[in-house]
Amino acid sequence: MTDDTLHIQAIDAFIAATGTSDPDQRSTLLSRALAADVVFWGPLGRGVGREAVEDFITEVVQGHPSGPSRMVRTTGVDAPSEWARFGWCYEDAAGQIILSGTDVVHVTPAGDIDEIVVFAGPLK
Repeated sequence: MTDDTLHIQAIDAFIAATGTSDPDQRSTLLSRALAADVVFWGPLGRGVGREAVEDFITEVVQGHPSGPSRMVRTTGVDAPSEWARFGWCYEDAAGQIILSGTDVVHVTPAGDIDEIVVFAGPLK
């Protein structure tokens, strides 16, 4: 497998985890995508560990006022070495875009994301 393949698999498992309302499935997907001690930097602050990411998904993505939403990767994965970036959007149940942005992730040699930096909204 190439480095890009490991990056894409981890990123796509993370994105799939944001789209499921089943807590067991979400946990399984996050365990495939994220290191146990992942550091998550988002618009609402910093979290450490898979549980912090899972809580963010439950509260912010699935608990959005417009109803459950889903994250969609909107670009390819640009993966120079151990870092990767990709564009995304959150869509509501009707497919309307709620928010878009770019994530930058660090991927370990084993293919686990151990750091996520979320840039939400357009760069002005």
